[in-house]
Parts: sequence; structure tokens; C-alpha cells
Amino acid sequence: MNTGTVKFFNESKGFGFIKDDQTGKEYFVHASGLINPIKENDEVTFELREGKKGLNAVNVKLS
Repeated sequence: MNTGTVKFFNESKGFGFIKDDQTGKEYFVHASGLINPIKENDEVTFELREGKKGLNAVNVKLS
């Protein structure tokens, strides 16, 4: 499980980005990969899964 912070999330468009606490990398997150609703600056845990354009955050939940 990775930990990170929601850097940006657009509810109406259903996507955003999470910054990984360990690596500092940012990962795309789509609303379909959420367990809990999220908003900017939330602390979250997530898994990474290969998507069409690289790694995506999935199974995202509030920590």
C-alpha cells in the first residue's frame, strides 16, 4: 500500500492526481478507482495499476 496526498481532484470531471509520500511522483486517479470520496489535501492510501498512459492510483481510500 502506498501513502500520499491528493494534489488535485475535479469532482465534476471525475479525475485528479495523488502525490506519493515516498517517491514524490504524481499518479493519475480516476473516480472509478476510489473507495472513499476524496478532495484536495486529503491523506490517502492507494495501490498502483498499469493504465493506458502509465501507472494509475486505484483502490484509493482515506487514511
